[in-house]
Amino acid sequence: MRSNPDRDAVDDIVAQWHQQRPDLDVSPLEVFGRLHRSYIYYQSSLTALFDRHGINMAAFDVLAALRRSGPPYRMTAGQLAEMALVTTGGMTLRVDRLEKAGLVERERDPDDRRIVYSRLTEAGLRVLEATATDHFANESRMLAGLTPTEQAGLAHLLRKLERSIVAAESAESEQPHADSA
Repeated sequence: MRSNPDRDAVDDIVAQWHQQRPDLDVSPLEVFGRLHRSYIYYQSSLTALFDRHGINMAAFDVLAALRRSGPPYRMTAGQLAEMALVTTGGMTLRVDRLEKAGLVERERDPDDRRIVYSRLTEAGLRVLEATATDHFANESRMLAGLTPTEQAGLAHLLRKLERSIVAAESAESEQPHADSA
């Protein structure tokens, strides 16, 4: 246990870098190191929770997207892929696994047989409802150390961080690279 509760492992890592490479600006580590460490703890907690419900994070994403779509709880692979930020091929694999587990079923559009929907089954809806209840209670538990105002502020800052990262990546991809000249 740390003797100073205002310091964490990232503080120690930053201090070590400053000692070894005082010329190097490692200040981004104060954000991304903590974000990464928090995500590892978060993911571990989610994995354990989803395991208890017999699904994984990818399955939860699909089931939750279908549930959020409202009755009749169905979407195309393209719609699901767009929401989950995966390829349609990757989504097809997820839906295949969920279909084998009896949590979703595929159905063709009666007006256009080329369109195939993935739809929650009754079993899928039951699993999702139970999992979602536990999942959001778990997330609330993990955020209990922050006030509602701090949570709102953090959510706002994380939204800005995502936009900053996307903008930086977009600008980077538009830059001509030295090896392509």
